[in-house]
Amino acid sequence: MTMKSIRIGTRDSELALWQAHTVKNKLEALGYQTEIVKIKSEGDLILTQPLYEMGITGIFTKTLDIAMIEGKIDIAVHSMKDVPTSLPRGIVQKAVLQRADYQDILVYKENLDFLQNAATIATGSLRRKAQWLHKYPTHTVENLRGNVNSRLQKLRDNNWNGAIFAAAGLERINKKPDNHIVLDWMIPAPAQGAVVVVVNEKDAFSCEAVEKLNHAETEICTHVERQFLKVLEGGCTAPIGALAQFQNDEIYFEGALFSLDGKEKVSIAKSIKKSDFQNFGKECAEKILNNGGKEIMQKIVS
Repeated sequence: MTMKSIRIGTRDSELALWQAHTVKNKLEALGYQTEIVKIKSEGDLILTQPLYEMGITGIFTKTLDIAMIEGKIDIAVHSMKDVPTSLPRGIVQKAVLQRADYQDILVYKENLDFLQNAATIATGSLRRKAQWLHKYPTHTVENLRGNVNSRLQKLRDNNWNGAIFAAAGLERINKKPDNHIVLDWMIPAPAQGAVVVVVNEKDAFSCEAVEKLNHAETEICTHVERQFLKVLEGGCTAPIGALAQFQNDEIYFEGALFSLDGKEKVSIAKSIKKSDFQNFGKECAEKILNNGGKEIMQKIVS
């Protein structure tokens, strides 16, 4: 009996294809047959609007979800930070790959003199925008959309001083320029730097195959971060950063919620025993909400 070929669904950007081929290579190393199926997402097609005006939740994953439900693909590979915290019925998370660099970086043009003066920075992320304005309240932030390559090109074409990117995205496709600085003060998006593989829950063969790729430490840390996000957002897009890391026998968590203009910030930093991770994200989110976060969220929603 011939083994079924696992159809790997992916967006067709260079970064998405890098992620899909990474999963393909890992599965084939385990003896599975695979093929890549490219699908264009709505988020890639509409580049004029900021993501948060499009009802960002699932904009990059929806088309792959539909393809899986319709039986056109068996598994889908995503940047985990793009995936809604609630998956569609019938689709399950089966593997999180080991996380790469989780940090944000600023790609700049000539020099960094502008950091002390008036400046224009570009990003399509509410989280990056709010944190930048929190630190540099005199700066202007412009909207920047598109895949990594088109965003780098837009930075070159516009008279912006710099643009913010995820380090992992640029590293994966060898596009990280020398003229960058690591924004070690910026709290990353929940699950930034991690790749997730989702499967149709009725497909026992693909579920069993993909489970073998899971990296337990990354799965636990991203679980905490995404639970924090889910409790805070409640279906609304907001500037939220979260990072969980293993430190010896503990998980150290840092999270924050910002107002849209970056002026207000409620943050938390807390450690817990590894074995107690299950509701840790929820507990941290509730502390944020009770410490002024509810009021910030109400302003964002209204």
